[in-house]
Amino acid sequence: MGTLLAISDLHISYAENREIVSGLRPESDDDWLLVAGDVAETAEDIGWALGLLAERFAKVVWVPGNHELWTMKQDSLQARGVERYDALVALCRELGVLTPEDDYPVWQGGGGPVRITPLFLGYDYSFRAPGTRTKEESLAYAHNTGVVCTDEFYLHPDPFETRDAWCRARVESTQTRLDACDPTVPFLFVNHYPLVREPTRVLRYPEFAQWCGTDLTADWHTRYPTTAMIYGHLHIPRITHHDGVKFQEVSLGYPREWKRHGHPHGLLRQILPTPATV
Repeated sequence: MGTLLAISDLHISYAENREIVSGLRPESDDDWLLVAGDVAETAEDIGWALGLLAERFAKVVWVPGNHELWTMKQDSLQARGVERYDALVALCRELGVLTPEDDYPVWQGGGGPVRITPLFLGYDYSFRAPGTRTKEESLAYAHNTGVVCTDEFYLHPDPFETRDAWCRARVESTQTRLDACDPTVPFLFVNHYPLVREPTRVLRYPEFAQWCGTDLTADWHTRYPTTAMIYGHLHIPRITHHDGVKFQEVSLGYPREWKRHGHPHGLLRQILPTPATV
């Protein structure tokens, strides 16, 4: 019987991380892999990594992180915003990798059945910096401290006017899909960002939280029957529980981070069947 595994924040532009990804392999021919974003910044690197994983795992499910959505001068794919996302979805389909735009697959292995639900939602600056009341105040706080996400320069929301407008549109369309699903099969949410703000409370720089999700999804894990919520982005691998639901951050992170703390949670995190130690 196969295992449902997860990882995120591969960041293969770093040679050490590319080497790690080269060595990722399933333990059985039936293993599925969830990739919760930030594979790389260029279409070529994204295609290399996801193609390699798709050849090895029975099924690969990908959601975009913020890095995949950057439009960099050195990238052969110069599309911005929605056009870039659509191009990456098309690339995934060529590779046989599932995305948030595909039908949600149902895991029938140990711990199942559960509906694997890849999400692309973005953020809307509602996780505001300490003491601020508006998006404008929160961004000003961040600029004053020098803690500003690179998204502000490379992640374009075209044709939406703002990133938060894109986020609101994605949340609305995704919620319509969720409402139409059979409620007897619980969801296993996969998103680059946590669906609730609580996991961001441990960030060293709390002002960075505004680039980490949206309050619009704060009740999804209770509104819908939910087995677990898988995310990345924070580079703080751990498990927390919110309203009795497991939230698991599954990032690899930058070499300077994992070289400091090692890989205490392993490289590929077992999601289902639930490990006996969790």
